[in-house]
Amino acid sequence: MASLTNKNIILGVSGSIAAYKAPDIVRRLQDLGAEVRVILTQGGSQFITELSLQVTSRNKVHDNLWDKEVELSMGHIELAKWADAILIAPTSANTIANLASGKADDLLSSVVLASDCPILIAPAMNQQMYASASVQANLKTLTKHQTLIIAPESGKQACGDIGEGRLAQPIDIAKQVGNIFQTTKLSGKKVLITLGATIEAIDPVRYLSNHSSGKMGSALSDACIEAGAQVTLVHGNISVILNQKAQIISVMSAREMYQSVMDNIAGQDIFIACAAVSDYSTKNIEKNKIKKSEKTLILELTFTKDILQAVCKLTQKPLCIGFAAETQNLVENAQNKLKNKGCDAIILNDVSRCDLGFKSDENEVLFLTQENSIKIEKNSKQKLGRKIIEILSEQFF
Repeated sequence: MASLTNKNIILGVSGSIAAYKAPDIVRRLQDLGAEVRVILTQGGSQFITELSLQVTSRNKVHDNLWDKEVELSMGHIELAKWADAILIAPTSANTIANLASGKADDLLSSVVLASDCPILIAPAMNQQMYASASVQANLKTLTKHQTLIIAPESGKQACGDIGEGRLAQPIDIAKQVGNIFQTTKLSGKKVLITLGATIEAIDPVRYLSNHSSGKMGSALSDACIEAGAQVTLVHGNISVILNQKAQIISVMSAREMYQSVMDNIAGQDIFIACAAVSDYSTKNIEKNKIKKSEKTLILELTFTKDILQAVCKLTQKPLCIGFAAETQNLVENAQNKLKNKGCDAIILNDVSRCDLGFKSDENEVLFLTQENSIKIEKNSKQKLGRKIIEILSEQFF
């Protein structure tokens, strides 16, 4: 079944009488779990009000490429990066022509050109216009450029004509958007992912931990589920809501995470070690809260078990993907980890940057194997998750 859970969808509304159906399209996308932002063209504003789209989408409606305040932060670029997919419904003949010719003379066409996400259009116009040689030629051009066409329906039109050109039903449009995120790249595969931060108790109140939020692991989980995999999640301390289609196991300490991974690793095809596991735990956990004093407090720490290395040493090991969160000598440290732990790939990210990594919604990583490296440019962790799984499936399956 189509799902848009955790997906960001831009709905472009262009100049067609069918624009009155746009609020219903927004609601149908939301029903499938999407966050929706609307771009209203000048033509679209002749048929539907900005206010109605703002109320239904619960977001500001964007309509001006030359908005000075928005463009101070390169608003059209930010919109393009935000979107997991761009849907234009209804799509007028003029908008189709602009897209086919690569124009960028309004906000919608500029966002389309600036985006690398899937583009879907749902044509809606008079049946004779739709059948014209120019419109059909433009649709063929867009198809060659990987634009997905949601075919219009045939029937009685607003002008009284009967023929092909009516906007597809809003529920069908929403389902077709959802379908583009369902793949079979990992169909039948079992994937175990660790995520979040482990917590090592010092006393009943205090503990050792780190800044990992679980956002990257959650994004990888969503991407694996979209690709058809059966996913098991072993998570520590996190600040995200996990996909309920996965089997979810909650743990606290590095020791608990190690044990849960080893208990569930048999039969797994892929192991992704995304959790930020503590390298040390306290040797002796105090039974009572340590009271403050003027004396120096000394904690004795011991090494925790290396989960990734342990899985890599299994006789029947799965494909093993590790993460390297580094602050200096990035590539050198990641390559050493790749070699020393015996994993198949390492995903390197720079956690010294305040705009990336821990707690951030964005990241920029390097996918490293023994043979090559692939840089994935800064983007949302949701998009990065899908890109990582795409690379993983191409490289190893």
